[in-house]
Amino acid sequence: MEVTLPQMLFAREHRVQRQQVLLQEYSSPLVSFTLNIPGPVKNSPLIRRGFQAGCRMLEAALSQARLEILQRELEYPHTGCEGYYVIAGDAAAIKLLCASIEDSCPLGRLFDMDVVTPQGEQLRRDVAEADQRRCIVCGAPGRGCASRRVHTVEQLQQATRRILTEHFAGADADAAAALALRGLLDEVCTTPKPGLVDRANSGSHRDMDIFTFTASAAALAPYLRRCVEIGQQTQQLSPEQTFHALRKAGIQAEQAMFAATGGINTHKGAIFTMGTVCGALGRLWTPEAPCREPAAIARACGEMAAQAMEADFAAMAAAPAPMTVGQQLYREYGMKGIRGEVADGLPSVLRVGLPALERALAAGKSRNDAAAVTLLYLIAQVDDTNMIARGGMALAAEAREQVRRLLEREPLPEPEEIARLDQEFIHRRLSPGGCADLLAVTLFLHDWSQLR
Repeated sequence: MEVTLPQMLFAREHRVQRQQVLLQEYSSPLVSFTLNIPGPVKNSPLIRRGFQAGCRMLEAALSQARLEILQRELEYPHTGCEGYYVIAGDAAAIKLLCASIEDSCPLGRLFDMDVVTPQGEQLRRDVAEADQRRCIVCGAPGRGCASRRVHTVEQLQQATRRILTEHFAGADADAAAALALRGLLDEVCTTPKPGLVDRANSGSHRDMDIFTFTASAAALAPYLRRCVEIGQQTQQLSPEQTFHALRKAGIQAEQAMFAATGGINTHKGAIFTMGTVCGALGRLWTPEAPCREPAAIARACGEMAAQAMEADFAAMAAAPAPMTVGQQLYREYGMKGIRGEVADGLPSVLRVGLPALERALAAGKSRNDAAAVTLLYLIAQVDDTNMIARGGMALAAEAREQVRRLLEREPLPEPEEIARLDQEFIHRRLSPGGCADLLAVTLFLHDWSQLR
């Protein structure tokens, strides 16, 4: 909605009156927070998001400085977002804090954090010995560009949107990559896990332990963020082109993994699955709000991967002997493994993993115990080619049936029961690595969806 000059003047008068009421009531310094938004549109989903980010920055800085907020009021009229913070503290110190926020990042250039003393005096930036603010278009210091109207309203609006968009593109990529990394770390830390590396033992593996996995996960952190960026940067291209770029990044990530682990394959499957999920999230991203719907993200995974996976399966069918275990399973039984899971839009995550995790958490299970239970449901439902490769078709089916019977008796098994199952899997040298990758994705999508 566009606003008129009279409406803006009325809003300014309202702001002054509200400031006076709060100063009279509390006799403490006041921060009046608005945004510098050029043009007739002063409020929108993106503008509100920028304002809310500024509020979080201000509140975090006040908390770190141990400055108590006596009163906080946030308003979102069409004339522009407004925030009022009454703070117990020294006005000059608060002004220094606000100026540091305004100068801390490009987004801060849009912040207007006025500090008013208990006596009603508005403090200037020179009180905080802060530099002059710069033009958002050309970077010139001071108010010369504005006073001389050097830049058009359209140029100022474009610069404002660029600042907001670039800030949230980076912030959302950081947040997604951090949660994806947490998913990988929480998966390996979940204990007990049948046949898998965890905090108690190395499962059915002799060449790796939990520290091998944490080293590998740390090496993959830049890759996870890069996958989100690839999705963001290729939104206008076809899903297949995005997936091609992700696969190229995945090759480099595998090299980083092997360098960190001394040649041990800890996360090859996770590089594929989690990288695709992060890329899908990037393709669906908008500056107003990132997509947090697991079903939509999973569907985007399928749209990106389906064509490439069909080509992979065709190559498997035509491959001469000797064949890999994956090629043999596909040719003899039509098993597509994790590639088919991603190409089909992660059905096991949506239909098995997420519902099981949410049920366990709702029942009061800790994150660790809920994740351990979720893994069992995945093992019971998924044809894990890692299990078949290690134990053969019959033994893998027998182990899967054993887990199903346990879940029928105890829908939420206790850790002691899972630990006994762990020992049996270790004895049989079974390791459900594919289900472990799906658990990591389940944890990530659950956490990401909770950030609404």
